[in-house]
Amino acid sequence: MPPHQPRLSKPLPSTHLLGSGTPMCAGCGGLEAVHEIYDLLGTKTVFVNAAGCLTLLAVYPFTPFRGSWLYTAMASAPAGAQGVRDALDMLLQKGHMAPEEDLEVVVLTGDGAAYGMGLSATSSAIERGLNFLYICYDNEGFGNTGQQTSEATPHAARTATSRGIRGFLGYKKDLFAIWLAHRPVYAATVVGAEPLDLARKINKAKELKGPRLILTLAPCPPGWDFDPQEAVDIGRLAVKTGLWPLKEYMNGKLVHTKIPHPRLPVTEYLKRQGRFAHLFHPEPQYALIEEIQANVDAYWEGLGA
Repeated sequence: MPPHQPRLSKPLPSTHLLGSGTPMCAGCGGLEAVHEIYDLLGTKTVFVNAAGCLTLLAVYPFTPFRGSWLYTAMASAPAGAQGVRDALDMLLQKGHMAPEEDLEVVVLTGDGAAYGMGLSATSSAIERGLNFLYICYDNEGFGNTGQQTSEATPHAARTATSRGIRGFLGYKKDLFAIWLAHRPVYAATVVGAEPLDLARKINKAKELKGPRLILTLAPCPPGWDFDPQEAVDIGRLAVKTGLWPLKEYMNGKLVHTKIPHPRLPVTEYLKRQGRFAHLFHPEPQYALIEEIQANVDAYWEGLGA
């Protein structure tokens, strides 16, 4: 790397992201998606990593990224991305960096920051038109501190802080809709278990300039209570049951990239996870299950699907 492009971290001695020494949970859906995304983005990147589960990607002074990596507090990643992008633009403007040496600025954050404490900074960055790719790995809770309820926790899921017989009484915030209200350049939902859909969206996003969202579902074996080897199946079921719609927004138009047909009942997804076990045992919670199913049905019926 040229001297005017300081490396922000030392990479692990590997040609690929996430070697065997990375201290991450087995079966992590967020790690699965980030691995696929990084393979497509390549090394000409600066990852601005908000505090969260994937902070464990770095053990100072090493990270598995072959490009650059910067750690920030949980709410500060968009501000960090602004500083990095401004510095790169100044180097380009002054002729200290050739255009082909420019780097992609990528925010990497969990749902705790994206849906909650980092939302204000993110909103401001989008409104300023910051040229950055914002990746949120959504494991629907504060996964790195014991799976407490977050603004992304789905209705009726049991967490470390919602342990009643009905689970979490609230509803998952629609971060995708919040981003669309800002009219970004691009926004898409993905899941690592659908790699072709993910790859197409990343390839599209990296050719654009401006605020871009990649919101990926991140099945979490310890937080959601399932066997790590079932992680891919859980991700696919989220799509097949219609609970995690795969969609993208560009030029003011929203398109669903994969419509589940026939759509599986939500019970196929819920019953595979311990966080929903109370809906089935010791007594089935029919009203809650029917409410979850009705909400999914209403979503897709509203699209005519």
